[in-house]
Amino acid sequence: MTADDARDAGPGTVEEVVQRGCWYDELREGVRYVHRPGRTITEADDTLFTAVTMNPQALHLDHAWAATQPFGRPLVNSMLTLATLVGLSVAHLTRDTIVANLGFTDVRFPAPVFHGDTLYGATTVTARRPSASRPGTGIVTLEHVGTNQDDVVVAVARRSVLVWTKAGYEAHAARGRDR
Repeated sequence: MTADDARDAGPGTVEEVVQRGCWYDELREGVRYVHRPGRTITEADDTLFTAVTMNPQALHLDHAWAATQPFGRPLVNSMLTLATLVGLSVAHLTRDTIVANLGFTDVRFPAPVFHGDTLYGATTVTARRPSASRPGTGIVTLEHVGTNQDDVVVAVARRSVLVWTKAGYEAHAARGRDR
């Protein structure tokens, strides 16, 4: 957030700062953003997510069956791990500045996540370019890396997003007010 986002309400009042993610203009290739706090994934989280997404995989739901499998206990649904990893980055990077998710590639889960593990996230901007088809926006490639409480990498994903430039958003917002 820049000083431009602070609003001075005048003498005797409190300065107001609006929380948001980063504009395209602020995101730089090679910068690694570390997201805190982490999120401890509970059995209830995993069961609810698995049920809501209609995924009947016993590896997430059946303790007795999971005990007979290679990890010996239930695994957290990998889609919950991915969703949480991306979610950890939103307030820091794309809250109110994203136009759209464009896609995910190279999604990997090199180590399991178990109930009670805490997921931490970090995101590196690996590429960025102005959008050729949508003026006032840019395409940013992000590499999300999730680690557990023992600093073991449990998830990696590349994500492309369409993000507003500050000027593009202001022009868009002004058009909306003119309607």
